[in-house]
Amino acid sequence: MTGPPCDLILCVFVCSQASGVTVDENVLTIFNEMKVRKANVNEEEKSKRKKAVLFCLSDDKKRIIIEEGNEILQGDEGDPYLKFVKILPPNDCRYVLYDATYETKETKKEDLVFIFWAPESAPLKSKMIYASSKDAIKKKFTGIKHEWQVNGLEDIKDRKTLAEKLGGASVVTLEGKPLCD
Repeated sequence: MTGPPCDLILCVFVCSQASGVTVDENVLTIFNEMKVRKANVNEEEKSKRKKAVLFCLSDDKKRIIIEEGNEILQGDEGDPYLKFVKILPPNDCRYVLYDATYETKETKKEDLVFIFWAPESAPLKSKMIYASSKDAIKKKFTGIKHEWQVNGLEDIKDRKTLAEKLGGASVVTLEGKPLCD
């Protein structure tokens, strides 16, 4: 048999389909709301701030949109990191904006983290479309210091892995939970 391998043909087909993917205006609104931290915010307003938001491709694969119902608020009960891990779809890709609160040996910090969730169990076509469309959303998320590609629950279930991305050994807590062994 001659010619390119099937995976290459699929890649060319999928990548050409994903070119021109746009980012929905609501995604930018959410990003800007999460990016701006107001100093004079009362507790009620603070509890309504978004902690994590999942984004997906629209059904026609032409726009990156907010995945309705998959967000975590600052005021939600329980451990926000564990909640975040639980809302990731086990068999499909997503983009995530996560507002990490952590402490280093010197100070308390908050940083936005862009996460590309591409579990190994996701269909190849989905992984390829999301990978080739990632730059569209990253270009809109200006000022993001941390990016993380996660390929399965093993990579993300331990908060120490995210802490390493945020500052390595200098991080002592993430979401108020100590990282000590």
